[in-house]
Amino acid sequence: MDKTRWDPVRVRKLLLHRREIERLVGATAEKGLSLIPLRVYFVHGLAKVELGLARGKRQYEKRQAIAQREHQREMERELGRRR
Repeated sequence: MDKTRWDPVRVRKLLLHRREIERLVGATAEKGLSLIPLRVYFVHGLAKVELGLARGKRQYEKRQAIAQREHQREMERELGRRR
């Protein structure tokens, strides 16, 4: 058997129209967006991936998320002490 065919990290074909691929490549390169796999499912032995374009969190959003996490931990700690 051909070893490259079963290599898990080999380059895979992306079955999209050329314009769709160019649009995705342009969006990831210019606008700072990332391609994110939203769903992976199998149909007739083929793996299909639903892709999405996403923008990373901004700095203030990260700070809000950290503050919210800290607040949640503090609430759980207090609940644990009272029990």
